[in-house]
Order: sequence, then C-alpha cells, then structure tokens
Amino acid sequence: MHGPVYTVSDVMTRTVVALAAGAAFKEIVRTMEGRRISALPVVDAGNRVVGVVSEADLLRKEEFRDSTPERGPRARPPAGLDKARAVTAADLMTSPAVTVRPDATLGRAARVMARRRVKRLPVVDDDGVLRGIVSRADLLRVFLRPDEAIAEEVRREILAGRLPDGIESIGVTVDEGVVTLSGRVRDTSVVPLAVRLVRSVEGVVDVRSELTGPPHRPALEPDLMPEEEARRSVPPDPGPERSGGRAGPVGPAPRDLRPSPRDAAGGDLETWEGG
Repeated sequence: MHGPVYTVSDVMTRTVVALAAGAAFKEIVRTMEGRRISALPVVDAGNRVVGVVSEADLLRKEEFRDSTPERGPRARPPAGLDKARAVTAADLMTSPAVTVRPDATLGRAARVMARRRVKRLPVVDDDGVLRGIVSRADLLRVFLRPDEAIAEEVRREILAGRLPDGIESIGVTVDEGVVTLSGRVRDTSVVPLAVRLVRSVEGVVDVRSELTGPPHRPALEPDLMPEEEARRSVPPDPGPERSGGRAGPVGPAPRDLRPSPRDAAGGDLETWEGG
C-alpha cells in the first residue's frame, strides 16, 4: 500500500521519566503515583534501557509482608521473594526489558504487548538508547483518524490502485471508522481481497461489504423474446452435408411410368376379350 503507515514513532511519548539503577523503593512509588503511570524504564549512565520496574514488581513486598518462608535443607524460596526484599530499582526491575523500535508498526507493538502481557514498551534505537515510550492508549490514537481521511485513502489507494473495476462502480462510506463498500463488480472473486485490503487501512474499525456481481438476465422462452433475439436463439438447420451423413429417402421411391422398349413394340402383350 502507498497510503500512510503509522509507526511507533508517530504515537509514542517522547518525554520519558526514567529511573537510575540506584533509585530507592519509595522514590519509585512516589514517581509512579505523581505521574500516574504503571511502569518506569531503568537506564544506565549512557541512557540505555537495562530493565523496567512495574507496579507488579513493587507489590511483591506487600505480597510477602505477612508470610514466613519455609525453612529446611530442601525448602525453596518462593518466586518473587527476592523482589519482596529489594529496596532499589536495580533489584526490583525485570531485565532484560521488553522494548520496541521507533519504526515498528502499531500492529507489531500491539502484538508484543499482548504476548508479553505488558501495558507499555520503552522505545529504543539501534544502540538501545531510550527514545520514548509507547502505551496501549497511544496505540489506540490511530482510531481517532477522521472518517474523511479513511474514505479518501480507500478510494485512492485500494479501489483505484488495486481493483480492476476502479472507483467508478464502487461506493465508499465511512461512519465512525466502519467502512461500507457498495455497488457492482464484474468479478465477485475480488470481493474478499477488497475487504482484506480495506481492513488494513490505518484507523479502520470494521468493513462491511454490500458488493454484488453483474445483474442476472434470466433465460426467456422464444415466444417471449424480442423477434431479433428469438431468431438468433433458434439453431440453423445443419443440412445433409453439415450433418456429416447422406440424406436418405423420405417415403417410397417414385415409380418410372415410361414404357419399356418391349412394351412399345407390342411384344409379350396379352389381349383379353370379354366373353
């Protein structure tokens, strides 16, 4: 597609609050509360992302507040106990951090969030340096794209550029991000392709297809057809040569009534006299 493809750099927040590795537990809590954010990246001296501290990491301390770990030679410390005892960002953070590049598509960023079960991603360059942060809410901004802009891209990039019928035979309306395609197409096999291409346009919420094929002309009886069309519909008589066989006799063969030479000379003629 030649239309605009939104990337993480288009929607990310560029002013980012980050933590040093030595940030104290209460300082982290105050920062999250004051900024109303659920996670903070941790950076080294070169501003490279080394981890992320989330609310879940901090809650480990509350989780194990009233519990006593089992003791004994075979006892294993429960998962998360180390973070429950941590007091700095370096010990609290999840490392390595799950990050994304600025040129990643919004779809890729959304898939990473879903698979890794995170609400926000630090955005880093090729050297791992922090460039921004993108959240779930940021990814949803693309759905604020105006309906008129979506309709124009569908007409210009999808219909005019990809479909053989072009924009003349297909109508496009967009309401709250829902695209409706209407009209007739010569080949109905292109309808699934059209729907798939339109769905890939940034900001489209859904696609509804009302596309139909060419009008169907029912077969008419010859006496109901126009005279010229009825004449064309009657197949011509192939004739003996076109039928591939020889014409046989139709009914008995005619008799030859001419007299033979013997009859003409009076030979072998019998005369009957009535008595």
